[in-house]
Amino acid sequence: MQDPADPSAKVAAMVKRMSDADLAGQVLMPFAYGRSATDVSAGTKAANQALAGVDTPAQMVEKYRLGGMILIGFGGDDPTAANQPVNNVQNPEQVRALTTGLQNAAARLEADVPLLIGMDQEFGVVSRLTTGVTALPSAMAFGAAGNPRLTEAAWRAAGSELAAVGVNVNFAPVADVLGAAGSNVIGSRSYGTDPKAAGDQVVAAIKGMRAGGVAATLKHFPGHGHTTADSHSELPVLAQSRQLLDKDDLAPFKAGIAAGAPLIMSGHLDVQSVDPGVAATFSKKVLTDLLRGELGFQGVVVSDGMNMAPAMKLPPGEAAVAALNAGNDLLLMVPNVKQAHQGLVDGLKAGKLSRERLTEAATRVLKLKLSLGEAAAPALSTVGTHAQQVSPVAAASVTLLRGACGQPLVTGPVRVTAASGREKARARLAAALKEAGVSVVETGGSVVHLVGYGDTAEDLSAGAAVTVHMDVPYLLAQSTSKVLVATYSSSDLSMDALAPVLAGKAKPTGKAPVEIKGLPRTTCS
Repeated sequence: MQDPADPSAKVAAMVKRMSDADLAGQVLMPFAYGRSATDVSAGTKAANQALAGVDTPAQMVEKYRLGGMILIGFGGDDPTAANQPVNNVQNPEQVRALTTGLQNAAARLEADVPLLIGMDQEFGVVSRLTTGVTALPSAMAFGAAGNPRLTEAAWRAAGSELAAVGVNVNFAPVADVLGAAGSNVIGSRSYGTDPKAAGDQVVAAIKGMRAGGVAATLKHFPGHGHTTADSHSELPVLAQSRQLLDKDDLAPFKAGIAAGAPLIMSGHLDVQSVDPGVAATFSKKVLTDLLRGELGFQGVVVSDGMNMAPAMKLPPGEAAVAALNAGNDLLLMVPNVKQAHQGLVDGLKAGKLSRERLTEAATRVLKLKLSLGEAAAPALSTVGTHAQQVSPVAAASVTLLRGACGQPLVTGPVRVTAASGREKARARLAAALKEAGVSVVETGGSVVHLVGYGDTAEDLSAGAAVTVHMDVPYLLAQSTSKVLVATYSSSDLSMDALAPVLAGKAKPTGKAPVEIKGLPRTTCS
């Protein structure tokens, strides 16, 4: 006889009580528009009606008995706008009020378990909450620092801030290993090209988030780093052999699984060495045979957005059934909630989806919810207060790719310039340089020029004494500056860490986790 306190027994009892509609809802994690769970504008209401036949996020949770909801950054920014839908994320106080409202709606469901509330908070180029939080540098900056202990500490801080605003699932870290030529789609979202080093970083991120009260998600299985296409708009092809897939792409996922990763996200990827021509999202060979069978993953498999092009080739109801049958347990961002939910219920009745498979998926989702515990969320006042925990990794990532180590990289008055759209980083660096005792001027002086994500050779400054890249630093290969530096990130703390390096008061200890043509990994080893 099972112990009644055993979570497995508790979940089994829950599932046994659930109707078909309850079970179908537990495996859905859609988005809704609006910055309040219950109070929305006319434009937001119209968008939610089109998406799910409801007015508000709270109504969506209740009507479809949802297992989770992801907070989105797309949509308008004005919550009073009558003619456009509004996104979910403005600031920590607003997000905490929204997530509280969503959990109140979930508490009225038969399941009576907390809602999974997720967010794409990778930091770097993919960040949803950018105001009032302690921003981590990009994954590639962690790769350059190469210190899992610092990674774990930073992610523990970030996890606690996410927990404080009511987010309990983070769709990070990216476990994709970049190919030798890199992947413009993944870029600085990756820890780099070394599978073992990336695995060490993945494990540290999982542990840190777990300690902070948040479930981490490895993505994008079985690896998006060797692709050139963007799975938002087309189906990328993973053409490498199965041997290379095992050696490179799967290594960080294996490390993460061994460390107890609670979720893994399936990618919209054509894995030709396993199931050619079929998106992994819909491939039983990839998700059930490989991920479950060979790699032994026991947690929740969550799909990448079901509103992305490769998943939209089927109607929402059919796509939901196909994704569940392949091995996904939680369907993210379905394009029509009503049709996806009804498709699962109808699939049960028609025998296209077995009750065993749906029950298995719902059971995993419910076990994840119970594993998150019921500890009180950290105080909202703690959000944005963790610079001390994050600054060390930002400092350790700064990399000198050209220039003499161990001396000031700029002398005399300095003028900070930047490519278009980088005024925030420019101003932060200028202030940090002044703090470091450097004379900063608006005209003349030695130029420190900042470039970043998406910039091209046209954005370089021919007369710059120092060029700094704040993303994947491939562009530095085309710079004529006598000093080249990479921070991989434009975060405030990365700019703060850069200033003392430029002033000669700190040694740049980072090492590029990717190869830049014609440049060493560091000149400061």
